[in-house]
Amino acid sequence: MSDTIQHLTIEGFKSIRNLRDFEFRPINVLIGANGAGKSNFVGFFRLLRELIEQRLQLLLQKEGGADSFLYLGPKVTKRFVAKLYFGNNGYEFALEPTADNRLVFAEETTFFKGQFGPFRASLGSGHVEAQLPSHKDDPGRTAAHGVEWYVFNAVSNWVVYHFHDTSETADVRRQWSIHDNVFLRPNAANLAAYLYRIRETNKSHYEKIRDVVRLAAPFFHDFYLRPIPANPELIQLEWQQKDSDYLFRPSQLSDGTLRFICLATALLQPSLPATVFFDEPELGLHPYALTLLANLFKQAVKPYGFFSNQMVVSTQSAPLLNEFLPEDVVIVERAEGESTFRRLDPMQLSEWLEDYGLGELWQKNVLGGRPRGDDTPQLSSVTGEPGMDKKP
Repeated sequence: MSDTIQHLTIEGFKSIRNLRDFEFRPINVLIGANGAGKSNFVGFFRLLRELIEQRLQLLLQKEGGADSFLYLGPKVTKRFVAKLYFGNNGYEFALEPTADNRLVFAEETTFFKGQFGPFRASLGSGHVEAQLPSHKDDPGRTAAHGVEWYVFNAVSNWVVYHFHDTSETADVRRQWSIHDNVFLRPNAANLAAYLYRIRETNKSHYEKIRDVVRLAAPFFHDFYLRPIPANPELIQLEWQQKDSDYLFRPSQLSDGTLRFICLATALLQPSLPATVFFDEPELGLHPYALTLLANLFKQAVKPYGFFSNQMVVSTQSAPLLNEFLPEDVVIVERAEGESTFRRLDPMQLSEWLEDYGLGELWQKNVLGGRPRGDDTPQLSSVTGEPGMDKKP
């Protein structure tokens, strides 16, 4: 049974007014202009993670209250609805705004289809934090675990990685608890501790990470992972250069190299989450590193037995886009405040792709998903708008 997402519906969340039955593929590359809604799509899954960890109200207070999460505010959007389906299971909820700028559950439901289904089980209404975690240990009708257990474990296994902060004061560059090493944190704050654990327990995966980093950074030899001598409860990301025994500190890594180390660790970790989100992973990377990154994405989704992982990548990098297939790409555009999402049609692009890569076509505004205001021709059969049906 797969925990990867098959279909998603979002209604009334930020710029996403009505996204119904959006189909996920193994690789999903979101491209579009600034403000089109790519980050809102990824942000939905950040909210989902906080929601199932019963931190919804805390998130709302930190980010401006319920009004800032609803499409055009509460006067326009009376209800924020989400439906996610994966394997034989599903999770559905509806949130409504309150007078004190919170969101309250109008509905929360789990779904199952299979030998003994389909059926939906209500988790109640009127609560301010998700009830799914409270029911995950309930026994099933015919098994030790109920649907809630499978739903909770699937949703809690989806991770949004965001490695943008590599400043001098970023957590990833600082000392960290050596015992915080069970999983890689979304911002890679525990990178040193996690790499230390992988090296001690799964050397082959550690060596893959090290070797890929060497490809992106030829000067790099290896990590030097050890407890801090003055405080063995802490660890810091130290490393060595080729042909030198001098120990470098994380402050001596460039932003791009450090981000690539984080990306390589996330994609080559021993137990990769079922569905993984990366928001603008190209930031600060050399073009060759982008090619390596694209190959890591592709390798990560290769099926293993009955299981396969799933990548969702939000990007504005034409060189990175060149590395993917048309069917992997989702065009995100925004009109009258509303985000729209649609996949490319490979057949309609076949003639163009004889001479151009996808990134080049995007830069030429053939695919859509670019700022408007110029007269660059567009492929009408792909974008659904006036333009050229084939290359000149």
